[in-house]
Amino acid sequence: MHIQESGEMYLESIYVLSKKGGLVRSVDVGEYLGYSKPSVSRAVGLLKKGGYVLMDKDGRLTLTDTGLETAKKIYDRHTLLSQVLIKLGVREEIATADACKLEHAISDESYEAIKNYMEQKM
Repeated sequence: MHIQESGEMYLESIYVLSKKGGLVRSVDVGEYLGYSKPSVSRAVGLLKKGGYVLMDKDGRLTLTDTGLETAKKIYDRHTLLSQVLIKLGVREEIATADACKLEHAISDESYEAIKNYMEQKM
């Protein structure tokens, strides 16, 4: 199943929140993203159906192996692209916002080229 940009955002958010404190519920994701409960509920349902997320009886969200792989990929892209833009002189808040847009649109080939270039420069 191909996941859309919004789904990637949800997965990345679950990943980031789980790294911060472990237990992640839909309400936490909604607060983190600034989305309404119905929007989060619908998205989580789609992610569950797609095999990206599991929800236990207490409402705790857990990424499946596929969900975790996708979330890490997006998070890594976001982190690297933010760093590149900041190194180029872009203000941090703008770099972070722009990286959030770029992380979903950039091809694997272009991302890997940027990543390899940055690894050589660091």
